[in-house]
Amino acid sequence: MIEFEKIPSSIRKPGRYLEFNTSLAVRTLPANRQKMLIMAQRLAAGTIAALKPTAVFSDADAALYFGEGSMAHLMVRAAIKANPYLDLTVCAMDDAAGSAAASGTVTIANAATSSGYLRLWVGNHRIEVAIAKGDAAATVATALENALFFLPDLPVTSSIVGTVITLTARNKGTVAHQIDLTVEVTAQGTIGTVVPLANGAVDANLPTGLAKVVSQQFDIIATPYIEELQLGSLRDHLDLVSGPMEQRPGVGVFAMDSSLATTTTLAAAIDSGRIVCAYLRGTKTPGYELAAAYAAVLASEEDPARPLNTLELKGVSVPDITQRLTRTEQEACLANGVAPLEVGPGERVQIVRAITTYLHNATGSDDISLLDVTTIRTLDYVRRALRERIALRFPRTKLSARTPGRVRAEILDVLKKLEELEIAEMVDDNKDGLIVERSGQDPNRLDVQIPVDVVNGLHVFAARIDLLL
Repeated sequence: MIEFEKIPSSIRKPGRYLEFNTSLAVRTLPANRQKMLIMAQRLAAGTIAALKPTAVFSDADAALYFGEGSMAHLMVRAAIKANPYLDLTVCAMDDAAGSAAASGTVTIANAATSSGYLRLWVGNHRIEVAIAKGDAAATVATALENALFFLPDLPVTSSIVGTVITLTARNKGTVAHQIDLTVEVTAQGTIGTVVPLANGAVDANLPTGLAKVVSQQFDIIATPYIEELQLGSLRDHLDLVSGPMEQRPGVGVFAMDSSLATTTTLAAAIDSGRIVCAYLRGTKTPGYELAAAYAAVLASEEDPARPLNTLELKGVSVPDITQRLTRTEQEACLANGVAPLEVGPGERVQIVRAITTYLHNATGSDDISLLDVTTIRTLDYVRRALRERIALRFPRTKLSARTPGRVRAEILDVLKKLEELEIAEMVDDNKDGLIVERSGQDPNRLDVQIPVDVVNGLHVFAARIDLLL
């Protein structure tokens, strides 16, 4: 029986009536453009109010919207540098009430007995001043302070007393502890000493920011916070929005450069198939910028099943060779929910393997089902493809004895197309497990069981070479 949407069956006047039916028009799978969200702190100088999700298209936009040198600004810069074509939104937060800014110092001592330079690294930023033979410590310190003054995009402000320059984080809280200070002096005689940024207290409340975006769709969320409670709130948010009722998938990213033991401990505490802990020990790039860059690279890959191995994180500082992870340490990361980064050819920072922090199921047993982030991204895409097809084909459908068969045919068609794109496989082998039946409790409901064998990444090639003489 043919069903009409707009032509009533009660017509009696002679005529030729034709309507358009677009429900069968789309036969392809949906596009999978990734939308990224950054949650970070702003400055009072920003022109966009706190907790207002805002699309950002450039470094200059971010500086204007959230304040130059703010955490939000610098995370945007890192993300766009890693992926210039990013679909990016920022939900900026104010510093927490009662919070304290981290501070550190650079102290210059002794007059120079030769010419050279002083080079200060503030996170990823390099500041360099020339030193002439005979320059006093105070002269060098003043030159450094002047150079710092003309760099408004630094994550710190500076002040000087004598030969001591104090650096104070622009954003308050503990996140500024991720900003490394390193000094190098080539002029003989002169010495530069740094005291790392410390004593920041009370970070912005991530759950407050997440509550403002709970109704929106973001595929990847980058967070600057590396504290268990904050990351636990991100896990709860992702579980809520990506669950079977909301069905708005998402993946979260945070990053660390501390000790391997500290990193694996935090990753194990998060234990989520939707959260990635990126790790690059010894980098000058602050963890929050590293998280933004990693998330942006994830967003660059629209094929959810394709491995991210070897993808470069442009703009991320390469660690000293003494700090780079050994093969054994990389294996320890991959066995403990940490996604390691390495330095590849051309001194480029690259993804080793993009895994999640998921290690155990609800019973505490080891579980590798969501080891790779590609798995959950693939499942999310499969769900989206099936959901959109059913919505297109059956927007106002009666539930009769013929309906389950029609629905089953559409589901199989979607699975076949997923198989063609190498997102799912073994569809014919598993199709007997595809069950579409009327609910025994609700006369208006269909219950469906869909077996999906997702395509895995080729991560390991093992071979034996037999010597024949």
